[in-house]
Amino acid sequence: MRSRGALIMKYKLDFSPRSMLRLSMVEQIIRDNRLLVPAPSRPKLIALIEEGRMQGKRTEYGWLVFEDSFLAWIKELQNDTVAG
Repeated sequence: MRSRGALIMKYKLDFSPRSMLRLSMVEQIIRDNRLLVPAPSRPKLIALIEEGRMQGKRTEYGWLVFEDSFLAWIKELQNDTVAG
């Protein structure tokens, strides 16, 4: 049973929106999963967005990154090999 004040709304969208992450969440995921040690600074992550290596934008909510582009960037880092 739902609590008295709980309100559940469902929206039917006429498109499939791409999930977005706040830049602070991207930072946390990188740190918590030790994807890059040390983790890149916030200005470096913003530079990656501005360079087009990750897709995102600055909004009234701060910097937002498309989740799929963040995952693709991580996969790209994992797949890069060092010539030896």
